[in-house]
Amino acid sequence: MRLGEILHNSEEYFEQVAIRREILRLPLGLDFTEDELALEANEYHLGAWNKNDELVAVLSLKPLSHKEIKMRQVAVKESVQKSGIGKVLVLFAEQFAASKGYETIVLNSRDSAIDFYLLLDYSISGSSFIEVGLPHHKMFKHIA
Repeated sequence: MRLGEILHNSEEYFEQVAIRREILRLPLGLDFTEDELALEANEYHLGAWNKNDELVAVLSLKPLSHKEIKMRQVAVKESVQKSGIGKVLVLFAEQFAASKGYETIVLNSRDSAIDFYLLLDYSISGSSFIEVGLPHHKMFKHIA
């Protein structure tokens, strides 16, 4: 498996967008707008590739301040879900963010993914809220 950064507007970036669209957006009847994708130029995009060099898991990190970064749009292709690749990618993202000087990762977890993040030592902050029509919880983890 290969882990690494994906540059905005690269060929791999558009592969990453396709995975996020398939896993996170289309099942909810949503899609990306050109403006939303343009705003992602200021984010870090990370991916995991399988042994055949196929991009199979992705996420984005959006800086919120010089110490805090938000993990978003975590998506793993259905064919490799529950294989541990999502965990490996999140742990890589934590190391990546720490290497850039960030101390805390925050995220909005769909309720269906809370247990995944709890196993990786994320903590819940506050009460449930609705985002994209689904219940979510704010979560965080200190990485430095």
